Amino acid sequence: MKSHLITHLIESSIQVKNALLNDKEILNGISLASDKITEAFRNGKKVLFCGNGGSAADAQHIAAELSGRFYTDRPPLFAEALHVNTSYLTAVANDYSFDVVYQRLIQAFGQEGDILVGITTSGNSTNVVLAMEEARSRGMITIGMTGAKGGKLNACSDIILRVPSQDTPRIQECHILIGHILCQMIEEEIFPKR
Repeated sequence: MKSHLITHLIESSIQVKNALLNDKEILNGISLASDKITEAFRNGKKVLFCGNGGSAADAQHIAAELSGRFYTDRPPLFAEALHVNTSYLTAVANDYSFDVVYQRLIQAFGQEGDILVGITTSGNSTNVVLAMEEARSRGMITIGMTGAKGGKLNACSDIILRVPSQDTPRIQECHILIGHILCQMIEEEIFPKR
């Protein structure tokens, strides 16, 4: 009985990845996102990430691959997930609202030409949406990673990567896949193998 469930879940994941593979819009969006992030790094800009729960974990994971290393021993790139300072996060959530925790960080150090990647499977997480709106108002490039509908991130993302699914775990599995693809493309472009 358990093996049937395991097989079903793996097949479900493969089905969404096949849909991703055949979605020209998202494939073009990944390529464009890679180009924009590469350009930002070459210009000495920052790439910031935000999300909640599993999406926060994905934000931190992707930022770590860029600021540390992916495949290649190379200099670090300025990438950071906005939730990693828990003292800040809990103070602002307590004193103001959890809705503004990311927006206030963008106000503090977001600059024109920087990039904000907002990750939310629904596309409607208020704190991510407010951060993306703030980033746009400052001339930052905004990249949204969502599920099939895109939600409110459709309106505030310069590039929107909508995974063709409405199943949260399957969307998150594709988000980390997209993150890994971006990391490899960016690393190979900035630090070509000699």
